[in-house]
Amino acid sequence: MRSLSWLMSLGAAIIAAGCVTQPIDKAAPNPGVKFGKPISNADIALWDIDIRATDGKGLPAGRGTVPEGKTVYDAKCAACHGADAKGGPVYGTMVGGIGSFTTNARVLTPGSMYPYAPILFDYVRRSMPMDRPQSLTANEVYAVSAYLLNLNGLIPANAVMDQNTLAQVQMPNRNGFIVDDRPDTKAVRCMTNCK
Repeated sequence: MRSLSWLMSLGAAIIAAGCVTQPIDKAAPNPGVKFGKPISNADIALWDIDIRATDGKGLPAGRGTVPEGKTVYDAKCAACHGADAKGGPVYGTMVGGIGSFTTNARVLTPGSMYPYAPILFDYVRRSMPMDRPQSLTANEVYAVSAYLLNLNGLIPANAVMDQNTLAQVQMPNRNGFIVDDRPDTKAVRCMTNCK
């Protein structure tokens, strides 16, 4: 036991000796290491794909029709969502359910749950197809949005969706949501001279 306590004392002394340091020289030169580079507004613009749901602010230029949307859908969406968006091996139906949010048997579809049509565009552009998100062009997203809105009976078969017409689509559940009035929802973006 005596040799164990002696060994522990020796170890503690070595550790204590290792902790003794020289005073920090505040005039030491900057090591010159710099990471990254300043980011420009043009760089940020590539990532700023946010769309304001209520009026479509931020929707990109482009356009799409219902027939074009069916073509894109059949090629890039049907494998997961099924023919005519009625449900497939990965996702359920995207058609119908309008009015179901007032019942206990809710059917979640773009027509039944989205209060504003630009939400559909935003979601499809950001996350679809599941294996290649953000790979669709703006025209393809407008076309798929038109196709889905038409399948839900919200726009006619000859409708053209673009940054102006998409925001004008009246969604059935527009007034079915409660306004989030918590204080943190009133936050204002600030980049300089913030409070």
